[in-house]
Amino acid sequence: MKLFVQTMGCAMNERDSAHMIAELQTKLNYTLTDNLKEADLILINTCSVREKPEKKLFSEIGAFAKIKKQGAKIGVCGCSASHLGEEIIKKAPSVDFVLGARNVSKITQVLFQPKAVEVDIDYDDSTYIFAYSQSMNIKSTLNISIGCDKKCSYCIVPFTRGKEISIPTDLLLKEATNLVQNGTKELLLLGQNVNNYGVRFSHPHPKTNFTELLRRLSEIEGLYRIRFTSPHPLHMDDEFLEEFASNARIAKALHIPLQSGSSRVLKMMKRGYSKEWYLSRIAKLKSLLPNVGIGTDIIVGFPTESQADFEDTMEVLKIAEFDTLYSFIYSPRPNTSAYSYDKSMLIEPEVAKERLARLQALHKDILRKKAREEIGHTHEVLIENHRDDKEHCFSEGRSSNNKLIKIKGIKCPIGSIAQVKITENEGGSLIGEFIKELSLESALKLNTPKAAYAQ
Repeated sequence: MKLFVQTMGCAMNERDSAHMIAELQTKLNYTLTDNLKEADLILINTCSVREKPEKKLFSEIGAFAKIKKQGAKIGVCGCSASHLGEEIIKKAPSVDFVLGARNVSKITQVLFQPKAVEVDIDYDDSTYIFAYSQSMNIKSTLNISIGCDKKCSYCIVPFTRGKEISIPTDLLLKEATNLVQNGTKELLLLGQNVNNYGVRFSHPHPKTNFTELLRRLSEIEGLYRIRFTSPHPLHMDDEFLEEFASNARIAKALHIPLQSGSSRVLKMMKRGYSKEWYLSRIAKLKSLLPNVGIGTDIIVGFPTESQADFEDTMEVLKIAEFDTLYSFIYSPRPNTSAYSYDKSMLIEPEVAKERLARLQALHKDILRKKAREEIGHTHEVLIENHRDDKEHCFSEGRSSNNKLIKIKGIKCPIGSIAQVKITENEGGSLIGEFIKELSLESALKLNTPKAAYAQ
């Protein structure tokens, strides 16, 4: 039996797809295919964070239904499945089942239930032991919590993934150890608010928090790097930031969603922090790690956003000089409190587009400047792939602070750690010169605040 999977949206969706693939491979002997026409089962793992992908869903279902082979099943999974439920089957009769984001562990059951709709956002599979993937990589993801307790006024996620529940520490340590023993060098921890880990478990559990989890995971022998996404600025206390900076196994890059630089708009968004608090966290981080990589999310055109509010956002961008930026125009989502705002509060589309263009142009300028400043710096690069183009062979990987770096003229082994000196940049892409291959122990010694200052 052949399985075709299309995944849209965030890293959490990617992880959910991996769970479903592993369950189907292990328990029902499915094999993956990239050819839609030969698939016996087609899974569409959806995103509903913004309106456009959700609208696109039904046209995609129709297109798949026309070319799938006779007898093949279509399943719609993920956040749009949670949100729309039975409406999907009513609008698209070719769909055989609907499986919500909180019900991933039921994938092998719904296959045998005609027109099944499993979208219970209170369903708890936090202690469910998923099958292990048959394909291990040097980089792996690990869910540490499910759901979200925050009530951001623009966000549909709490209505598609339910209340926040942390996955027991012993299960996480066991799965992480298994991944490392099977070749994982870098672990990406996933949660809607990862640094709120430990706030609630569904079964009795010793009191703990995210900082303690990081310490426990960093004790796993053979693990090189720990990354995580996304932490909430509200929970970035000094203990967490100091552990982040001093723990050699934690990669020195942090994605810190801003959403807006205006304290007034942040209050309307129900984010729980101010512009001043956010900038204090950035300042603390940079005092500990001057070379830290920082990413963020920004929404422009949120209802009532004034020009002054937008300029506050631009000011934060100039101060923080984010290394990565995911920026979007506000998209109204059903069930959220912002969805009920009066139409007079909405920002004209042309104004929002102009603001987004200005924001992205400034960020491009920042990236160009930062790329120039990298010339002469050295990084430890975990090699992820190598390839040939018309002129060169090169290896490619990421530094601790999440810079994508190409190494020309050499094919380093996948999973090896190379020390690289940056020699040039092409349109913001960093290109480096291979210095030497590092042992895990040597690379960890270099991933400290003291070493970061030296570089």
